[in-house]
Amino acid sequence: MPSPDISAALHQALALAEQAVGLTDPNPRVGCVILAADGRLLGSGHTQAAGHAHAEVMALHDAAARGHDVRGATAFVTLEPCSHHGRTPPCCDALMAAGIARVVAAVEDPNPQVAGRGLARLKAAGIQVELAEAAIADAARELNIGFFSRMQRGRPFVRLKSAISLDGRTALPDGRSQWITGEAARADGHAWRRRAGAVLTGIGTVLADDPRLDVRLVPTARQPLRIVLDPQGRMPASARILQPPGEARVVGPGRADLPMLLSDLGAQGINELHVEAGPTLSGAFLDAGLVDELLIYQAPVLIGEGRPLAVLTALAELGDARRWRLVEATPVGQDLRLRLRPI
Repeated sequence: MPSPDISAALHQALALAEQAVGLTDPNPRVGCVILAADGRLLGSGHTQAAGHAHAEVMALHDAAARGHDVRGATAFVTLEPCSHHGRTPPCCDALMAAGIARVVAAVEDPNPQVAGRGLARLKAAGIQVELAEAAIADAARELNIGFFSRMQRGRPFVRLKSAISLDGRTALPDGRSQWITGEAARADGHAWRRRAGAVLTGIGTVLADDPRLDVRLVPTARQPLRIVLDPQGRMPASARILQPPGEARVVGPGRADLPMLLSDLGAQGINELHVEAGPTLSGAFLDAGLVDELLIYQAPVLIGEGRPLAVLTALAELGDARRWRLVEATPVGQDLRLRLRPI
């Protein structure tokens, strides 16, 4: 019988981990597949909501429900099994107790409480341990890019989203912006909101558009925290962003220092911060070098005079311009989705 294909098994586990988006925060999105020596699927699963079972335990439960014995099997997991007691017991213990003979992990856990200790514990118990090739490791990191950011930098991964016209306008001169892009792009934008632990905007956007900034156009198990920067206390009590579903928070005077705000959000377990703001606040994030990714929806329309994507500090030389690397360019309906990261 053929042995399990490592790449195929880990891609299957990554697909399971994708199903945990919008569910597991602040925990990472993890998938696990358990295969017999002959390649038969014994069990699979992904991490549940915080405080509930991790991917490895879900896969073991699935195997048991199917009536499969996992002794001598291989567990393919998208992140190193945890070795510490958090809200749940260590996954290492569950794998060892089940008699798993081999563990293949896509990438090491960046959590300082784990960071190689899980793999070391498995090795010490006589379990064969392997790490995936670079391409799969990169895919696993990308799926949990916010978790890696919080563990390694102490702050969320910041994604700044904007919808713009062909001539780079985000709104008419009076601030009206609904709608530059089409329905497909708006639904896609909600899918990116779902990834985030928090969605942030400024009081100017609230006063101009009265947005909800929740996730409505795609299914989600949880709503991200909604944050409004309002240093002068202008938030109207009737604002839709303050209404359910989900929690909203207004950050007032003395709390609008952006690097400090990001550190605070990291300490609160926010992995990805999704910013949907006007040109002033967007410019402040960009000028401070705090944007990790631009998520731009460009519509095939020309607006003429209007508001820009961001108000930035003037440059002395063109050579000082901020340079970005194109990660993705994908048609979404009649619009174009662009993702860019700083070079």
